[in-house]
Amino acid sequence: MSRDCENLRRYVRTAKADKITYAILLPAVVLFSGVLYYFTRESKVSIKQWHDIQRAASIRPDYTGTVIPPNIAPLNFTIQEDGASYYVRVHSNTGPAIDVSSNSPKIVICEKRWHKLLNLNRGEQLYFDVYVKTNEGRWNRFSSIGNKIANEDIDSFLVYRKIHPGHNLWRRMAICQRNLENFSESVVLDNEYYKRGCVNCHTFWGNHPDKMLIGIRSAEYGSSAVLATGGTVKKIGTKFGYTSWHPSGRLAAYSVNRVGQFFHTAKSEVRDVIDLDSLLAYFLVGSETVKTTPNLSKKDRLETYPSWAPDGRYLYFCSAPIQWSDRTENVPEHYDEIRYGLQRISYDIEKDQWGELETVLSAEDTGLSILEPRISPDGRWLLFCMCNYGCFPVYQRSSDLYLTDLQTSQETGQYKYRRLEINSDQSDSWHSWSSNSRWIVFSSKRDYGKFTRVYISYVDEAGKVYKPIIIPQRDPDYYDSCLKTFSVPELVTQPVKTTGEKLARVIRGSRKIEAGMPITMATPTAGKPAGYRFWGERE
Repeated sequence: MSRDCENLRRYVRTAKADKITYAILLPAVVLFSGVLYYFTRESKVSIKQWHDIQRAASIRPDYTGTVIPPNIAPLNFTIQEDGASYYVRVHSNTGPAIDVSSNSPKIVICEKRWHKLLNLNRGEQLYFDVYVKTNEGRWNRFSSIGNKIANEDIDSFLVYRKIHPGHNLWRRMAICQRNLENFSESVVLDNEYYKRGCVNCHTFWGNHPDKMLIGIRSAEYGSSAVLATGGTVKKIGTKFGYTSWHPSGRLAAYSVNRVGQFFHTAKSEVRDVIDLDSLLAYFLVGSETVKTTPNLSKKDRLETYPSWAPDGRYLYFCSAPIQWSDRTENVPEHYDEIRYGLQRISYDIEKDQWGELETVLSAEDTGLSILEPRISPDGRWLLFCMCNYGCFPVYQRSSDLYLTDLQTSQETGQYKYRRLEINSDQSDSWHSWSSNSRWIVFSSKRDYGKFTRVYISYVDEAGKVYKPIIIPQRDPDYYDSCLKTFSVPELVTQPVKTTGEKLARVIRGSRKIEAGMPITMATPTAGKPAGYRFWGERE
């Protein structure tokens, strides 16, 4: 964006030299990075008289009254007030203010000056002073919009899957990464590379992108998991579902799910998903083998959503009783009575030895289905979501985010939880932590009902979670016309450097690690895992 600012200044200087009047220049439409923008100027507008409006201006996205990362890209916004001209001053305690004037309600802030201002004012308030000129020529000044600048950075990159929200067909989908400090987005892996197969379940070792697993399903190249460690890429000959890396990086626990998608005839969200059968397994990187254990693969239970504690001593996961005998494609009659509880099991990595099961929270006590446990890297907070029933919260408006203080739970022996105030009346789920435990990102349908978008919230040391902001875009109206959904957001400290071409060559290749599920008394019927399907996949 700093380059864009300089280009704008150069364009203005050239226009002056050619005696092009501002009456022509200011309304001009300028094309940057493939996106259409109304021209805005960085300038100090002399407004000597104005009428005070005793309220803040309405802006979209809603970047008001919260805590923002000091390294976030500019929070460009659209002023939702009628007017002929617009002027905004962005300022804080230290450093020069940023002045933006525009003949359009879109306010696009210079990236270079924005980052300088935020870095100078960590821990301080940031203000947007909004002025709107009426068609009659009078300026209105609205009450200042304030946000606090956090002291702590958010991890610089966010990885997510982008896909059209179709019901049972897809064409294009991709795992993408976004630099949160600017507006650049790049593709990690596009399904165009392997004849439009399915790609999902991307998982990183902590918040480090140099160790990554991605799930693949392709009619042409089969189902597999792609393992990228450093500069090496290998294909594992079995499909990983929901996956969690052990903090050591020496193994990864994952789910094997037989998922069925079905549809309601009359609902605001007609799609639904049921887990007909599932278990947990783990992949040992050094020996390139897959193992399971009886307490993670009970024949009468559904086990899913594994998540390691930061010290690697416990694996948390969700579990529910199986109440049907038919584990094929038929939707059970009482599917809406299935509710998952939260359990954990100890693990000794040196001995490769598992302990006994412990119940953390039971569905009987909560009355809801507990899903997607994620523990903050500092080990303090357990973040999870709960919905009315089942295993797939993104299709349920009832899905909300909850938080448990693990430090207090250890002291009292009771796992108390609270519903977060940041929840909406739509689905809120698919969450992850920043490496410093101060930020969460999550997917929500709050503004659109059908499309999931990614939101950021600050979590202070006391566990207070602040009003979320949507991921900023260069064009503040970007989401109004974006017809894709963003799912499974994961924060990482650096960009994924393994290229999509390299990943695709391994996917298309015949070489793979033969890591079949061992047949044990706890394993589902022999031959079943190869036919299992995973979340987000549709036949």
